[in-house]
Amino acid sequence: MRWWALPDDRTPMFDIVLRRASVTGHAGLVDIGIAGGRIAALAPDLPAGREEIEAGGRVVCAGFVETHIHLDKSRLLDRCPCGAGTLADAVASVARVKRRFTAEDVHQRAGQTLEQAILQGTTHLRSHVEVDPRVGLVSFEALKTLKRDYAFAIDLSLCVFPQEGLTNDPGCEALLAAALADGADAIGGAPYMDPDPAGQLATIFRLARDFDVDIDLHLDFDLDPSRSDMAEVCRLTDAHGWGGRVAIGHATKLSAMMPAAFEAAARRLADAGVAVTVLPATDLFLNGRDTTHNAPRGVAPAHRLARLGVTSSIASNNVLNPFTPYGDCSLLRMANLYANLAQLGSDEDLGLCFDMVTSQPARLMNLRDYGLATGASADLVLLDCAAPADAVREISPPLWGMKAGRRSFERPPAVLKRQIEA
Repeated sequence: MRWWALPDDRTPMFDIVLRRASVTGHAGLVDIGIAGGRIAALAPDLPAGREEIEAGGRVVCAGFVETHIHLDKSRLLDRCPCGAGTLADAVASVARVKRRFTAEDVHQRAGQTLEQAILQGTTHLRSHVEVDPRVGLVSFEALKTLKRDYAFAIDLSLCVFPQEGLTNDPGCEALLAAALADGADAIGGAPYMDPDPAGQLATIFRLARDFDVDIDLHLDFDLDPSRSDMAEVCRLTDAHGWGGRVAIGHATKLSAMMPAAFEAAARRLADAGVAVTVLPATDLFLNGRDTTHNAPRGVAPAHRLARLGVTSSIASNNVLNPFTPYGDCSLLRMANLYANLAQLGSDEDLGLCFDMVTSQPARLMNLRDYGLATGASADLVLLDCAAPADAVREISPPLWGMKAGRRSFERPPAVLKRQIEA
């Protein structure tokens, strides 16, 4: 990897040229010309640029897209360590401490997590943000500041939602509406935490319509397929004409369905335009704890959903808190974890896993300026591997990234230092 400038006064066509990059969809290696922060050309042997970068046959891809993370409650293990390891315990544990959140505290913790995501090659990220009468708008205000602070490296989208219920929580709806009026990008929910799940969903869809925002729900987070809110979400999506603007996260019930029921559910989701995000680290950690043997994986089969036409993504969910007491914000690590538990090994399958942390989540978030194509924003990452399947296999480290053609981070490859005998 080498950076240099032209030695003379010629005016080049490109600000930057990436040389000899491995790019999905192109046979052989290509150069990527960047001008004005955008991709201007992809072809072999482009003319010189003001700056040139040698990719050396490595993968250059559009930045990773994180569709589901909770920045506001990341890095809480020092104040609410893991207890029973159940969903109810994790919700209760965070509920006790979030009353004492301050904007400075949230900004500091979330900033650490966001920086880690940037250094792992993420260029777009949707953070779910708890809004309710206990925490008010404290976390939302902190993340709005963070959104401005890190715009040089990442696009941060804020999805406000009620974690502990809505229909049973006076004042919560007004706070959600206030956040939406103040620029929240999306609205979510957790109807399984509400005594009236259908009532919560109706309110969420009404607010989404009133403020013209996308919907991203926590849904069906258990392993009992006998009851599901998926059908109601699909019905409301059709009724409001919100197809392509609704996503559901977890949906672990899908992992417990018989094949025919699963296929019917997947086709209904695809027909309605409802996307699904799977969260392998959290779903594995919290599910199946009451099983003494042959424990279920408890992770929805995203690859099967994708092949049935459902927009599907793999995401992190939580980092270093009672929901998920580990994590380094690497979406390649999440893709690798998913491939392991889904028993995927072919180049085609691993390529699909790569798509589910890049192009498919970009579609889920309706990113209009994303991808490796002429005219798109030059939000790019160089990976230390030769093909996307290898990136998933090896959890290949990002070596550098750029946002709108500007370098946002650089992490040189590790070098082995051999002992040379005199």
